[in-house]
Amino acid sequence: MKNISKIVKPVFGVVAVIILLVALNSSLFAKAKKSDKAKSQKFSIVTTIFPEYDWVRQLLGENTDNADLTLLLGNGVDLHSYQPSIQDVARISTADIFIYVGGESDAWVTDALKNKKNKEMTVLNLMEILGDQIKEEEIIEGMEAEEEDEEEEEELEYDEHVWLSVKNAKIICEEITKALCQKDSANSAAYKKNLSSYKAELDQLDAAYSTAIKSATKNTLIFGDRFPFRYLVDDYNLNYYAAFVGCSAETEASFKTVIFLANKMDELDSNYIFKIESGEDKLAKTIIKNSGKKNAQILVLDSMQSVTSKQAATTSYLKIMNANLQTLKKGLE
Repeated sequence: MKNISKIVKPVFGVVAVIILLVALNSSLFAKAKKSDKAKSQKFSIVTTIFPEYDWVRQLLGENTDNADLTLLLGNGVDLHSYQPSIQDVARISTADIFIYVGGESDAWVTDALKNKKNKEMTVLNLMEILGDQIKEEEIIEGMEAEEEDEEEEEELEYDEHVWLSVKNAKIICEEITKALCQKDSANSAAYKKNLSSYKAELDQLDAAYSTAIKSATKNTLIFGDRFPFRYLVDDYNLNYYAAFVGCSAETEASFKTVIFLANKMDELDSNYIFKIESGEDKLAKTIIKNSGKKNAQILVLDSMQSVTSKQAATTSYLKIMNANLQTLKKGLE
């Protein structure tokens, strides 16, 4: 019996260890299964540009764990030159919500959505949301017009940069909230509350723009660059002169355009000329050089067309639009 006892004790010990390991593995498996289930219950949102991405982020609020949010143009590529990769198209194909601008630069979206896997996808087109509030591109005095053939001249082209209007942002955020509530009804009350809070911040910023511009010494901007801020200036009755339209691919202006803008700086007694965040300052410097304002400064307005994923982690739509307001205040002195 003593020998049997000596044998049985180790056996019981081994069995106990096995039972413990099985129990542990079962627990880990259950947790992993639960985690996979929770992950599968997330809804996915794919956005093309940063403003859309940040609006969704603000509206999700504390419910960010409920969704997988993707910024497609997160590598600094400009909206007008972006072409989706195979991975991008695959990500869009399975999305629950897909948000894009809807202008000429997004012509690739039609093909990307043709064979989408998620037939229940909600697609939000910013320009469709805004409807009659969309503006046609305009060529103003002194602006370098792009060369077009006869067929292109017959087609209306619309200004895509709708996100640069705080007023537009409020309308778009309402539609995004509706989509979030539809896909995650359990948290609809939270999304509506977040919308209310965010709209209050947008209203405050809108009022700050109105107050600042009404009290400004000047009311005209001179842009030695592309001009994507049509919606913003129209919101607050500002005038502008620019080298190119907002979607122009041109980088070189004619001598005629340079001289026109240089003369405008003198005529308007402007000590500032503007450019966008991704543009070079070569043209602005040339305009200053040909004006009587040799000490004029170059100011940068951020159109949010090339925000990277890294930058997106530390900034927001409101921060950038607030920074633009401070720049405008200076430029309109």
